[in-house]
Amino acid sequence: MSGEVQAAAVLGGLGESQELDSRRPGGRVRGRRLGLGDWLLPAYTIIAFVFLLIPIVYTFVFSFNDSIKSNIAWRGFTFDKWLNVCTVEGGAVCEAFGNSIIIGIAATVIATTLGTMIAIALVRYRFRARGAISLLLFLPMATPEVVLGAGLAAQFLAVGVAKDMTTIILAHTMFCISFVVVTVKARVASLDPALEEAGRDLYGSPSQVFWRVTFPLLLPGIVAAALLSFALSFDDFIITNFNSGAVSTFPKYIYISASRGIPAEANVIASAVFIFALVLVIVAQVSRAARAKRLANLG
Repeated sequence: MSGEVQAAAVLGGLGESQELDSRRPGGRVRGRRLGLGDWLLPAYTIIAFVFLLIPIVYTFVFSFNDSIKSNIAWRGFTFDKWLNVCTVEGGAVCEAFGNSIIIGIAATVIATTLGTMIAIALVRYRFRARGAISLLLFLPMATPEVVLGAGLAAQFLAVGVAKDMTTIILAHTMFCISFVVVTVKARVASLDPALEEAGRDLYGSPSQVFWRVTFPLLLPGIVAAALLSFALSFDDFIITNFNSGAVSTFPKYIYISASRGIPAEANVIASAVFIFALVLVIVAQVSRAARAKRLANLG
């Protein structure tokens, strides 16, 4: 026993000496040596953020460029482009931006309405060809936009429909529905049926249960689908270019103007949209944090 006690004492002394050796004067534990993974991930993150932010910074900076015909070279700082954004080329950039807003809102309303109803039907009801419909809804998402745009243009040409803003809205609605169905379908599948059953047990009619129980629970998914649909519609160029005719949208105007440098007025609108989206995100996060704090205080 005495030998075991002595061995334990020796081991304990070694452990204490190693712990003391690992400490610096003043009692601080000496930090471990940094490895490759400790700096590689932060460096990669910084490089990725810089790569993503360079176009945004360039767009914002050149919105203040005192350009004349070309906006490629820096000519000087001015606020004139922000103050007179709709005066260049007879207000063509503002007209294109307005067209994109109108098309985006119209396509979003139609696609969100139809897509929500389709998503509810696919999750809650059993009918023939249900699996085939679910599969077909993914085709617009997997098909290249060039193929979709050319196919729609050929159909409009075959039936003799003139290409204008209506054909753009129809084309955008077609590919936005798929994204709406996928987004809302996931939300519908996550709902607890017991909540709707409780509404029916309280003598609520089917319409009352839907609008007072189901719809509020689906609303976050519907809003997310609508925002995604609007972003896709506003940003689309390929399908729009095939089916727009003489109508100009903001992406189409940017593409046509890119050969001589995107006009500073277009950079102004793009910067304003980015700032507006950033403010919305900040307001949403702040309100969410405030709401969570209030709930925590109530609890």
